[in-house]
Amino acid sequence: MTTILISGATGYAGRFIAEAFLADRHDVIALSRTPPPSGFFSRPVRWMAGSLDPDADHDTVFAGADIFVHCAFAHLPGRYRGGEGDDPAAFVRANVDGTLALMAAARHVGVSRAIFLSSRAVYGPKPPGTVLVEDTPCAPDTLYGETKLAVETALAAMADVRFLPVSIRATGIYGPAGPGRAHKWARLFEAFSGGEEIAPRIGTEVHGDDLANAVRLLATIPAERLVALGAAPVFNVSDLLLDRRDLLSAYAERAGIDRPLPPRADAAAFNAMDCARLTALGWRPRGRLDLTGL
Repeated sequence: MTTILISGATGYAGRFIAEAFLADRHDVIALSRTPPPSGFFSRPVRWMAGSLDPDADHDTVFAGADIFVHCAFAHLPGRYRGGEGDDPAAFVRANVDGTLALMAAARHVGVSRAIFLSSRAVYGPKPPGTVLVEDTPCAPDTLYGETKLAVETALAAMADVRFLPVSIRATGIYGPAGPGRAHKWARLFEAFSGGEEIAPRIGTEVHGDDLANAVRLLATIPAERLVALGAAPVFNVSDLLLDRRDLLSAYAERAGIDRPLPPRADAAAFNAMDCARLTALGWRPRGRLDLTGL
C-alpha cells in the first residue's frame, strides 16, 4: 500500500484527489491547517497539521510518505485570479516560497514523486483560437499565473534521479463539493433560477473526478514513462469547452426551469487546451457535461 500525502485535501480539488486514492485503498494523509470534519471523506484518512509557512520545519510531515500531491493554495475566499487581495507579497511568500519549502522537505526526506497542481493561467492570453499545448510559451498576466509558473520553474531545477516532480496545468474544475459545501456553480444556478440576467461566458472545464484520475495516473505510472517527457514533465488537464448557455440549458432541463438563456459567447476567440500528452498515457475524461450531484 502506497502512502499519499495531500496538501489541501479538504479543499475543492483536493477532496476529489483524496477520494480517488482512497478508492484504490491507498493510505491517505490529509495535510491542512485544520482537521477535516467528521465524515468529510468516504473512508478514514490520517490528518497532519501543515501550512504554507516557508520558515516552518516540514521534514516531519513527510515521514513515511511515498508520494506528495500539492493542492494547497492561499488566496482570498472564492478567488484565484486576484486572490492576493491587497497583500501580494504575502500571497507570493505563501504560494511560491511556502510551496517550495514543502517540496524541498519532501525531496530531503526521500519522497520519490511530487504532483503539483498548477493552472492554465500560466499561459496567459494568446491570439484568438490558439490551442494551448504544454510547449506553448508562457506569459501569465495575473499574479496567480505568475506564482504557478514560478513554482513549475523551480521544480524543474529540483528534479533528479531520486525526486520526480510533475506539474498539472488544470483548467476550471467542477463537480459536487464536500459535505456541507457549495459547488462552483451554486451561485450561478441560484441567480439563473431567480431570473437574474446572466452574462455570456465560455471556458474550459474538467470534472473533479477526471482531474483526480489524472493525478492518480501520474502518481503511479512507472517513472521512466514520465521522464521520457522531461525531468519535470508538465501536463494539460482539461475536457470541455463549455458555453454558459449550454450549462444553464442542461441545468434548466434537469431542474424543470423555464428561463431565457444567455447568448452564446465567441468560441472562436477562446484558447482550448490540448491534452494529447496525457491521453497518450491512458487518461480518459468523460467528454461530456456531468451535473450529477449538483
